[in-house]
Amino acid sequence: MSVKECHHHKGKKHKLFKRICWWIVIFVFIVLLTVLIIWAILKPTKPTFILQDVTVFGFNATIPNLLTSSFQVTLSSRNPNDKIGIYYDRLSTYVTYRSQQVTYRTSIPPSYQGHKEEDVWSPFVYGTNVPVAPYNFLGLSQDQTNGNVLVIVKVDGKVRWKVGAFISGHYNLYVRCPAFITFGPRSTGIALSNNAVKYQLVQRCTVGV
Repeated sequence: MSVKECHHHKGKKHKLFKRICWWIVIFVFIVLLTVLIIWAILKPTKPTFILQDVTVFGFNATIPNLLTSSFQVTLSSRNPNDKIGIYYDRLSTYVTYRSQQVTYRTSIPPSYQGHKEEDVWSPFVYGTNVPVAPYNFLGLSQDQTNGNVLVIVKVDGKVRWKVGAFISGHYNLYVRCPAFITFGPRSTGIALSNNAVKYQLVQRCTVGV
């Protein structure tokens, strides 16, 4: 075989390789475009959260600039989409007062939520001698004396959307649920055993994704 014929065969292989590469690129592009079109048509709606109740087992702010507290919160989550499922990954809940975290984080087990489904979680959140900024502690003491403390139950985590066999990447989830805790004669809670007080709230939460 001459040198000219060898170059001719190499040129054919090179052209064939380029065509295969272009077909792969076009196929991937069509698949991605199809997914994006389906995604745009379905328009996933973020889940809704409701803080159903809060049970307070302890709330002690007698030591200056330290708070010891224990809560059980009941949260319901609903998937409003009829064609999109939701994976809840790495969820954690905690309580804040005036934008300062006053409990430790409690993990919520990962779960999958199907179309139009609703889940209910009842995690315990607590903190022992958690440092509170002096200006926040002063406000906390005053609010507790007045018999009305506003805390925010928060849930942070990651979610993924499922459309048919397609599963999206992770999106951040931010849930914020205001809860009014009342004390003394102004208390609206239901006394339980072990000095616990349960507050029926049914408070809609703000959700960011």
